[in-house]
Amino acid sequence: MSNPYEDEARRRPKSRNLKPLLKLTPFLGRYKLQMVLALVALLAAAIATLTVPVAVRRVIDNGFIADNVELVNQYFAVMLAVVLVLAVGSATRFYFVMWLGERVVADVRDAVFSHLLHLSPSFYETQRTGEVLSRLTADTTQIKSAFSSTASIALRNLVMLVGTVAMMVYTSPRLAGLSLLAIPLVVLPLVIYGRKVRSLSREAQDELANSAAFAQERLNAMTTVQSNVQERASQSVFAAATERAFGAAARRTFARAVLTAAIISVALGSIVLLLWYGASEVLNGNLTSGTLSQFLIYAILAASSLGQLSEVWGEVQLAAGAAERISELLDERPGIAAPPSPVALPQPPLGEVALNGVTFRYPTRPDVAALSSVSFAVTPGETVAIVGPSGSGKTTIFSLIQRFFDPQQGRILVDGVDIRVADPVEVRRRIAVVPQETVIFAGTVLDNIRFGKPEASPEDLIAAARAARVDEFAERLPKGYDTEVGERGVTLSGGQRQRIAIARAILRNTPILLLDEATSALDAESEAFIQEAIDRLTANRTTLVIAHRLATVRNADRILVLEQGKLVAEGTHADLIKSSPLYARLAKLQFSAPSA
Repeated sequence: MSNPYEDEARRRPKSRNLKPLLKLTPFLGRYKLQMVLALVALLAAAIATLTVPVAVRRVIDNGFIADNVELVNQYFAVMLAVVLVLAVGSATRFYFVMWLGERVVADVRDAVFSHLLHLSPSFYETQRTGEVLSRLTADTTQIKSAFSSTASIALRNLVMLVGTVAMMVYTSPRLAGLSLLAIPLVVLPLVIYGRKVRSLSREAQDELANSAAFAQERLNAMTTVQSNVQERASQSVFAAATERAFGAAARRTFARAVLTAAIISVALGSIVLLLWYGASEVLNGNLTSGTLSQFLIYAILAASSLGQLSEVWGEVQLAAGAAERISELLDERPGIAAPPSPVALPQPPLGEVALNGVTFRYPTRPDVAALSSVSFAVTPGETVAIVGPSGSGKTTIFSLIQRFFDPQQGRILVDGVDIRVADPVEVRRRIAVVPQETVIFAGTVLDNIRFGKPEASPEDLIAAARAARVDEFAERLPKGYDTEVGERGVTLSGGQRQRIAIARAILRNTPILLLDEATSALDAESEAFIQEAIDRLTANRTTLVIAHRLATVRNADRILVLEQGKLVAEGTHADLIKSSPLYARLAKLQFSAPSA
């Protein structure tokens, strides 16, 4: 059965430039002892292999005489010792080379994932997550192949090729010169026809990738497919894509078959001609039978090594392409990073937040201002609500306060410090967020609460769960808090996921709290449960609340009204009803019950 990561890696583009592989050598350089041991084992196995034909020649030339029985026994005893060295050397080389491959790819994956965790959200705005994951899985798998099995085969055959060619020249310079004439005849089909094979391989890989992408898209939206009764149409499209992939694969297979026939006929034909010439030399007394046998064994070993090197070249090109794409990720610099000498935030935390003349445009929409000259300040312990139509910039303010982006103009201050000059990690340590769309990870209920503060004690976890009323549903689950919630929390309702998010925020116990419509996913009964928890959560904390339902923020200390990225009004609910036409209109739409 094929490995899906290896299949995906093989569909990736190759690279004729092998320099990207050199960028990964620092990962390999950490394990110099294992590299030396692998090299010593490789040389021992190669020398043992090259010794066998010499013993064969001496047995043929000197051994088959009744008086030389003892000499024959000695030769075969030496050959057994050589075989033992070859076996131990090959096994040792295989172990250390494979170990290095596994170790290097593990280190590369750790480095790439760690780097991805520190890249700014702006990077993920322009990159497909699936593409990034493919680099983390498929490309690193291809590199593992290059640093393990492919490297093992390539090194062994390269050493064997050099060694056998040298021994061929030493054994018979004349026969060696003739065999060198055959090399262009072997290489020429590889170069000319090999390009066609690579082109057809890429075509087949592209068609297979297209069919796989179509299948993934439809399977991820299965309810939509079935709701629109599109099963048969989807099946037809996939079948057509599969047929195209099969056709391309069949053409590639035929081309490879022709290439294989050409190489085998030329290579073996050359050996037959060499054998004919050598036999003539033996009959003429210019060459001994043992010498001819020794030369032919070396020639066969050289041809085998050359053939295997040509096969692994494609793997090396794939690995170089994979290394290039991984290097691109590792070379990507975070758009948001701590300055060389970050300014420390005051201790103890105050909980002040201020925006001064902030204008911001998203990198993907540089012509549209998400926020335009927005200024406001929130004092410690104050609760400020932010309202406005969809797209007015409410969520953008939360993203900027957490420094996921930097504004093009203006400043954002937390506890009096411009967050541009502070460490973004320290800024975020002072902020807890309850998002509108809660992200739940595969694991247990308790694992998901613990995500807010992994070092929290079991007592603190349970206290946070009870304060957010998670206990109301968790204790009725089959395994209580240790119940698995499934991927993305599929076994939980929207309200239950929202309570877990609130429990995380309670557990973090930060001076600044950002609530993005924290009760939006709750029914009336659940909202009543949660509102008390939110009231406890917001007590003595600086709280900013994004609200679509104005009823949830009527009692806020202040309400900010945004429209098209501009702050158009602020005040209490009562003040805004009188002074802000936009707020008054929103309030009328929400608070005026329809006539019966």
